[in-house]
Amino acid sequence: MKSPDTSILFLCTGNSCRSQMAEGWTRVLQKDDFQAFSAGVRKSSLDPLAVRVMSEAGVDISRQTSKLIEELPDMQFDYVITLCGHARENCPLFFTMAQKIHRGFDDPPFLARKAATEEEALEHYRRVRDEIKAFVQSFPHGLTAIDH
Repeated sequence: MKSPDTSILFLCTGNSCRSQMAEGWTRVLQKDDFQAFSAGVRKSSLDPLAVRVMSEAGVDISRQTSKLIEELPDMQFDYVITLCGHARENCPLFFTMAQKIHRGFDDPPFLARKAATEEEALEHYRRVRDEIKAFVQSFPHGLTAIDH
């Protein structure tokens, strides 16, 4: 198995849900081609419902942690992908060499706040999980065919 030589940073507001899902999917679906990382504009905690729905899909993200960009290894990323508008607007300028891409996804915790049941809340997480999976499966082509 070859070592991945292209690095991707998934950036979201709190690094608790969407960016964690994207990192998990990339580590499973694209492990031979991409080295995946995720971080947040501000630190939060790993969303237990995100862990749960990813586990349902066979991807374990339970050992991943919410982290700030400053906590990542000192490296140049090939791609920085923002997954929400707040992260896009606050993407640090020090990623000058990286190709910056924005691919926004709905925020499951925000949508789940109004859910009447846990199952209804989980449906928001599952939908976004599956949308992120489809996005990651589109690599490498999908990295050039999306809104920059």
